[in-house]
Amino acid sequence: MTTPEVGAEDFRDILGQTRDFVRREVVPREQEIADGDAVPDDLRRKAADMGLFGYAIPQQWGGLGLDLTQDVEMAMELGYTSLALRSMFGTNNGIAGQVLVGFGTDEQRERWLEKIASGEVVASFALTEPEAGSNPAGLKTRAVRDGERWVIDGGKRFITNAPLANLFVVFARTRQASGRDTGIAVFLVPADTPGVTVGPKDRKMGQEGAWTSEVSFDGVEVPASALVGGSEEDGYRAAMTSLARGRVHIAALAVGSAQRALDESVAFAAVTEQGGTPIGEFQLVQAMLADMQAGVMAGRSMVRDVAARYVSGEDRRIGPSAAKLFCTEMAGRVADLAVQVHGGTGYMRGVAVERIYRDVRLLRLYEGTSEIQRLIVGGGLVRSAQRAAR
Repeated sequence: MTTPEVGAEDFRDILGQTRDFVRREVVPREQEIADGDAVPDDLRRKAADMGLFGYAIPQQWGGLGLDLTQDVEMAMELGYTSLALRSMFGTNNGIAGQVLVGFGTDEQRERWLEKIASGEVVASFALTEPEAGSNPAGLKTRAVRDGERWVIDGGKRFITNAPLANLFVVFARTRQASGRDTGIAVFLVPADTPGVTVGPKDRKMGQEGAWTSEVSFDGVEVPASALVGGSEEDGYRAAMTSLARGRVHIAALAVGSAQRALDESVAFAAVTEQGGTPIGEFQLVQAMLADMQAGVMAGRSMVRDVAARYVSGEDRRIGPSAAKLFCTEMAGRVADLAVQVHGGTGYMRGVAVERIYRDVRLLRLYEGTSEIQRLIVGGGLVRSAQRAAR
């Protein structure tokens, strides 16, 4: 296992500052974020000043250098409030930034990573298409080599932070798939490149303030140096590696949201009376709270274990998918129980558990749906057994 760049004592300080920021400054403004469909500028500036736009970017490129075992602790704190906050800098630290960290050339890293870590540049991960979501192998966007440049044509959808993005990390097909070669490459496309068009913000069920939109590429020309890693072969591996790491992060985020739903429910049950008796004294309410607590505790333990195994290199495929599957499904169940504990109050806008109920539904869809995670886990177990039997 590699030694993390940030020691235990320093990380405790970072985590404590993040927890304080979330609970003292963001939680009281959740309704403002929801009503305005935006994270206020002062909270964005504070997050940037704290280094949150680059907490998972190595220190040599201006980030805090947290490894995945530390990342999940941060994610559990960030999940405690409106998920729009985390979404502001999630792609910088996660699926977009990690493509550059893991696969970029020295020149690409030098050009972009410090700006990504500071929040000067917002990076978007442009993979999903109408016919290619959880399975990137189905994407249609194409990039054609033309001398010393590439020409990109195609469209993406549901792209997080696209309306704010300065840089798109674009996945495109450059050749026919053959065997294990999916024919996918990755390109760095500045948002102001001619031919790049960002659509209007999507109107979603929840996660107000976390902006997504469609992005189209119409004859977009980029230099040869825009090819991530300088190699066409790195694209699919970059996508899968970034998504696997991101799945552990999303699992931890789900745990944070579930913890908030549980805390809100316990507080509500302790003081809200029916017939002169606090509902928390009713056994069926206690049973719901117990199920919620068990799920949160199991999820927290799971993401910590999976993150440690990811960092050590022991498991970077089955574990991340299993954690993402369990924790996001768990968060959905906990949010549902939280509404039930609150009764009619839980169905009202402006009540935290109502927002959480809508927000966490998306966690079961992005970074690969629950169904895809089941295929990865189940198929991986069978293939491992078959290899052992040979």
